[in-house]
Amino acid sequence: MLGAVTLLLFCQLAGEVLVRLIGLPVPGPVLGMVFLFVFLMLRREVPEPVERVSNRLLDHLSLLFVPAGVGVIQYAARLEDAWLAITASIVGGTIVSIALTAWIIERLLPRPPHPHPPGERG
Repeated sequence: MLGAVTLLLFCQLAGEVLVRLIGLPVPGPVLGMVFLFVFLMLRREVPEPVERVSNRLLDHLSLLFVPAGVGVIQYAARLEDAWLAITASIVGGTIVSIALTAWIIERLLPRPPHPHPPGERG
């Protein structure tokens, strides 16, 4: 179990170090997750200790939202001033995400065969 925690923290550390060295506009933990994903894809399996530790962390995921909630309360006045822009970004981002997902799924999924050739009526 200690090895799995070490692996997760090492991936996060590697992401943080690379972001600070190169100055990428991506959070270090996100890049660390990419490193972990690549590592697991190369292994072609998730080691059981990593799965156990990950599941335990996911069981307590709601605790990680406490700092974000505190930030929302702390900057409530600022959010009041920009509520229209925030709402427009959320709605616009949601619409773009749904449309893009539908477009990608339409391109990736096989289409069912047509019962009649084009131009013929059945």
